[in-house]
Amino acid sequence: MAWYTGNTLYDTLLIVGFLYATLVCVGSFFGTAAYGGRFGGKRAKGIKLGAKTGWIIMELPGLLVFPIVFFMGKNADQTVPLFFLVIWMIHYSNRAVINPLRMRVQPGSTASFSLNVVIAGWITLFLHGYFNAAYLTEFGTQYTEAWFTDPRFIVGLCIYVAGFTLNIHSDSILRNLRSPNPSPDEPRYKIPYGGGFRWLTCPQYFGEILSFLGFAIMTWNLGAVFVLAMTAGNLIPRAIYTHRWFHKNFDDYPKERKAVIPGLL
Repeated sequence: MAWYTGNTLYDTLLIVGFLYATLVCVGSFFGTAAYGGRFGGKRAKGIKLGAKTGWIIMELPGLLVFPIVFFMGKNADQTVPLFFLVIWMIHYSNRAVINPLRMRVQPGSTASFSLNVVIAGWITLFLHGYFNAAYLTEFGTQYTEAWFTDPRFIVGLCIYVAGFTLNIHSDSILRNLRSPNPSPDEPRYKIPYGGGFRWLTCPQYFGEILSFLGFAIMTWNLGAVFVLAMTAGNLIPRAIYTHRWFHKNFDDYPKERKAVIPGLL
C-alpha cells in the first residue's frame, strides 16, 4: 500500500519536514530565533537586517513558491483549489508585505534580524508552499465543489477566519503602541491592552496558530499539518519567552494573562 500520496518525492519530503518540525520545536525551548529587539540585536550572530527588510525577504517565498507549484498542477483551474489559493495569497500578502511595511521602527534602531533566521524561514516556506500547492492541485482527490459543504471545510474556515482576525487586530494594537513617527527617545516597549491582550501576552501568535489549525482542517491534508506544526513549534516557546520577559521588566504587568493559549499556557 502506498503511503499517503504514493509520490516518492512528496512523501519523502513530508517525512523529512515533520522531522525538521520536531527539531525546531525542541530547539525553540533552548533558545528562540534571533529576530526582534528582545531576541535579536546583540544576540543575533553574523549578518543582521533591519526589521522591515528582514521580514519581507524572509516571508517572500510564501508568496512565490505556492502559486508557482499550484499552477503546475492538473487541477489548478478547479474552484476549491482556487479558493484555497486566494486564502493563501491573502494570508502571506499580509505576512510578507502589508504588516512589515506598516511597522513603526524607531530611527537608529539596531538591525536585529539575523540572516540565519531568514535562511531557515526560506527552507520552511519552500516546504510550506510545495506541500500544500502540490496536494491541492495534484494529489488531493476530495476537492470537488461538494467540499464547500463538508463539515471539515466549514469548521476549518470558521477557525481560520477567527484566527486571522485575531492576528490582524493584535498586530494593530502592537503597532499603535508607538506613534506614527516614533522619536529615538520614545520607550521601545510598552504594555499592550485591549483585544486578545486582555487574556494573553501574545494573542497575535495564538491567532497565527489558530489560522493554520483552521487551514489544516479545511484542507484536510498533512502538508497543512506540517505548517501548523512549524508555526506552533516556533511560536509557543517564543510566546513563553516573551511572557517571562514582560513579567521581568514590568512590575505592573497583568498577572492574570497567560502566554499564548487562553486559560492554559
